[in-house]
Amino acid sequence: MTGECSPALYEFFLRGLAKSPGRAAFRAGADTLTYDQVYRLALLWGGALPRTSPAVGVLAAKGTVSYVGILAGLFAGVTVVPLQPDFPAARTRQMIEAAGVSALIVDERGRKIAEELLGEGMDVAVLAPDTDPIDHGLALPRPRPVEADDIAYVLFTSGSTGTPKGVPITHGNTAHYFRFLAGRYDFTSGDVFSQTFDLTFDCAMFDLFCAWGAGATSVAVPPHAYRNLPRFLAEQGITVWFSTPSAISMVRRTGGLGGAAMPFLRWSFFAGEALKVADATDWQRAAPASVLENLYGPTELTITIVGHRWSQETSPGLGVNGLSPIGFVNDGHDHLLLDDEGRPTGTEGELWITGPQTTPGYLDPEHDHGRFVEREGRVWYNTGDRVRRAANGELVYLGRGDAQVQVQGWRVELAEIDHAVRGCDGVEDAVTVSTTADDATALVVFYTGAPAPPARFAAQLRRTLPAGLIPRHYHHLDELPLNPNRKVDRAGLRARATELVG
Repeated sequence: MTGECSPALYEFFLRGLAKSPGRAAFRAGADTLTYDQVYRLALLWGGALPRTSPAVGVLAAKGTVSYVGILAGLFAGVTVVPLQPDFPAARTRQMIEAAGVSALIVDERGRKIAEELLGEGMDVAVLAPDTDPIDHGLALPRPRPVEADDIAYVLFTSGSTGTPKGVPITHGNTAHYFRFLAGRYDFTSGDVFSQTFDLTFDCAMFDLFCAWGAGATSVAVPPHAYRNLPRFLAEQGITVWFSTPSAISMVRRTGGLGGAAMPFLRWSFFAGEALKVADATDWQRAAPASVLENLYGPTELTITIVGHRWSQETSPGLGVNGLSPIGFVNDGHDHLLLDDEGRPTGTEGELWITGPQTTPGYLDPEHDHGRFVEREGRVWYNTGDRVRRAANGELVYLGRGDAQVQVQGWRVELAEIDHAVRGCDGVEDAVTVSTTADDATALVVFYTGAPAPPARFAAQLRRTLPAGLIPRHYHHLDELPLNPNRKVDRAGLRARATELVG
């Protein structure tokens, strides 16, 4: 049974269906489907999935196959695993195996990858709705019921050993999150949402289900739109924008932040990276009617868990090191700031959070150590981020307390890059550090062994790393420098990286 008391993530789509059956649920290039059309297709595809499948992978680019495919899996009551067709096949295979995927919904590009995996002996059923007709007698009569503890979808984050870490997000996690957002924002069926995030990135779920819960339209934003973003947004009628802060620099470089260039925006959201005060100020001037929020949240805490509503008058004064505050923790959650000794502190420390958005832990329990920690009878998630409490009680992001960085919105363990580079021909050892170049995070690799040109590294790393995680800068050393404790001098290497590319 479905309804207001159901925890199912798909309930938010059903609300939109009830409000706007004939309205476009999404637009992605030439693909446009109404809520009613999406609903019927999702029931059909969901019914065509194997009844015994515990998880379905959606291996498709943004468009009808991916959007309807996600709903089809949810309607079928199984776990959905979004997969990126542009990722290396070996990485996709790791994700499929880790999540227990036994069926794939694919578009044309995804089908080619699926055929490659099948040729390597992988046993998965493949549904290619673009090309393979589906018997309409298989359609589900209605979405299957689910429980709050059932897993809605699995996303993967970077892993230190080169193996991605699976994060299962339950229907209960998403039910709390989207109900909280529904009370915070005034989205309506007249809104049009940007859909900038890759579907393997958790913020894409915000793009889709906030729009669908309101009966609004979600519009996929293609890369070429950034050449003149104000014009694209105006043509598409977009009223709600959400992206990583890196988009602000891109729009600035193309002259899109001049004057009140985006007066039609009602809401502007940024997450996935630290938001600079200067960037927020410039965007707000370009979108003067927009309410701007800086959102924060690791995948393990269900999309976003902390939010700050920007004020041109007060926010800059609350920032630290030129960064905007991240705000207050979502209602219903508790948080701690812990010092270096693990003791609670009221002012500055490592951020730990517990509450209904905290996911159950990683697919592999061995990854939980140090991240999902039981304390005082509750399971807390240790974000690894250092924050400071401002005078008004809001939190301000200071930086990572470990070897993770954020690149294009992705939280990346530098050890994963090290691991991949050490697998390249002729490399003896490697250390990756991050610095800033052109207002973006740049990865710089220092390595020992046989010198090689960057192109050779890039060619080999494409086999294991997504394109956005492949470093551009490689510097050969006879040996890695050590600090007085005889550990690799990462601080020294970071300083050197800044000199080389900053």
